[in-house]
Amino acid sequence: MYDKILTSLSYGMFAIGAKGATGANACIVNTVIQISSYPMTIAVSVNHSNFTNECIKMSGEFTVNVLSENTSGAVIGALGFTSGRDGNKLSNVRHKILREGAPVIQEDICCWFLCRVVNIVETVTHTIFIAEPVDGSESIKGTPMTYDFYRNVIKGKSPIYAPTYLPEEEEVLDKYVCTICKYEYSSSLIPFDELPDSWICPICGAPKSVFRKTE
Repeated sequence: MYDKILTSLSYGMFAIGAKGATGANACIVNTVIQISSYPMTIAVSVNHSNFTNECIKMSGEFTVNVLSENTSGAVIGALGFTSGRDGNKLSNVRHKILREGAPVIQEDICCWFLCRVVNIVETVTHTIFIAEPVDGSESIKGTPMTYDFYRNVIKGKSPIYAPTYLPEEEEVLDKYVCTICKYEYSSSLIPFDELPDSWICPICGAPKSVFRKTE
């Protein structure tokens, strides 16, 4: 079977927040789905290795922050490519803490909702949290960021623990490295030189001009 066949499925981009033992934590996921409207129920898949997984199991609650196409790549980088075990991932991300202790991101998101876990299903690599939304935004703002937009417009990569992660194909490509955060751009879809001048680093938000070609 074609190893990328599951990329035909639709995904979004979300920041999942939860209360931890020492403070709030959050991670980026692309698998949040609605199960039913009556009762209102959703499912979220979080890798066993993510610290947020532990936080949700401890607190029994979490927030879903729906990222928009205007959400900074720096936010995705901070929440998606570092671990809460190593420090406060939210230190440079604007947010508020709900009375339940879970964070709400305030960086150009579309909306948010607080969820209470009602069931847990364990798979080999991920935990599926089934939950009911109990609170949230009064409106939706902007255009939700899809995983396709993240991958093909801002050229973001999947962290190794993401459900959609696949090893990079063995192909010799020109690589350009961000001199700020060391993110490497090497895409077979759009050569770096053909990216628009408005393109920014998906990790730290630096402009295209700070990238340098590697030998």
